[in-house]
Amino acid sequence: MRVAMIGTGYVGLVSGVCFSDFGHEVVCVDQQTEKIDTLNRGETPIYEPGLKALMAKNVDSGRLRFTTDLENAVAAADAVFIAVGTPARRGDGHADLSYVYAAAEEVAAAIDGFTVVITKSTVPVGANREVARRIRAARPDAPVAIVSNPEFLREGAAIEDFMRPDRVVVGLESDRDERARTVMSELYRPLNLRETPMVFTTLESAEITKYAANAFLAAKITFINEIADLCEKTGGDVQAVAKGMGLDNRIGGKFLHAGPGYGGSCFPKDTLALFHTAQELDSPLRIVETVIAVNNARKRRMAEKVIAACDGDVAGRRIAILGVTFKPDTDDMRDAPALVIAPTLIEAGAHVVIADPEGRKEGEALLPGAAWAVDAYDAATGADAVVIITEWNEFRGLDLPRLHALMAGDVMVDLRNIYRPAAAAAAGFAYSSVGRPAAAP
Repeated sequence: MRVAMIGTGYVGLVSGVCFSDFGHEVVCVDQQTEKIDTLNRGETPIYEPGLKALMAKNVDSGRLRFTTDLENAVAAADAVFIAVGTPARRGDGHADLSYVYAAAEEVAAAIDGFTVVITKSTVPVGANREVARRIRAARPDAPVAIVSNPEFLREGAAIEDFMRPDRVVVGLESDRDERARTVMSELYRPLNLRETPMVFTTLESAEITKYAANAFLAAKITFINEIADLCEKTGGDVQAVAKGMGLDNRIGGKFLHAGPGYGGSCFPKDTLALFHTAQELDSPLRIVETVIAVNNARKRRMAEKVIAACDGDVAGRRIAILGVTFKPDTDDMRDAPALVIAPTLIEAGAHVVIADPEGRKEGEALLPGAAWAVDAYDAATGADAVVIITEWNEFRGLDLPRLHALMAGDVMVDLRNIYRPAAAAAAGFAYSSVGRPAAAP
């Protein structure tokens, strides 16, 4: 099939590349000439493992190309995906749909023949009906079907998630929209070999499914973080508790890893948008409201945990921070816990030095006042304390005696519970983690 992907951000670029690998002819469109020039040079504007190689493979095959020419891309397409950003709107926390609606109106002007217009962007309930209204108001003559097809991609594992998804959710305008159903089935036909479930439902149900899934996962993270706090008060071990919970197949072990709180491009803005939508509709989501408040407070508490580990004072001390992206295998800094933890330490007088494999590109502007090191050992040299915030693989297997020998102090605060307390103590560290008993001295 011929596909036009409007937007080459994280979702649009990954989806476009993967659809081309499914065998479809894909044109990725973006207004930003610089971004398109970057893609046409074979470079990717985001870091995602495996994306650059997969992109090159499909460009070479002739199935994938990049352009700023929306009109011709849409006119030639059987299916047009809208995959532009929906950031939290300043002032009220609602999703900013201006980019989605602007894209829809541009698409409407370019449609030539029957076209399925698919919203891939994360949008609140009702947004797809508004997309349909705007397209038909602009082009009442245009034969179109409007579809909601939310994405469920994890940064750092996005290609795997697209190629081997748990499910594909498709929201249709009506049960009678067989042409749209056929197009969507054909787009995802390669997944039939893996018997991937395709959930066909209404526009509204598809929209809510995306937000409900992210809110539930955010709640799961927040719950285990609060249980970790209880473990610290009582001598329990949150990892043992999480294992005991997760072996119950009604609960499952995923997202039961205590840490510094959730961040990233989805959970913070999606929980906020869902909360505000529900509030406007007089159907309040008290659990989601609490999850947001607890997670925001947790990031500040993690900074306080570091200060407490340094005997209550970090003024004039060198603090090495390992990892500032919101998760490993991405360069994404959006709402990362480090954006609260590092500035709090700097405000308290600490000299913060950061090591992160991919975070410096965004991090230098977002974390003024911090210095940057080439790796963990460089950051730790002369440091009074080491703080692990993001669990990159290269931080999982550090030579702890070597790290300790480079430092001026002996404090390690492991906010991801990477290391065993006994091993860290044996290497000479005054070690603390999240929700676990400290090792005996």
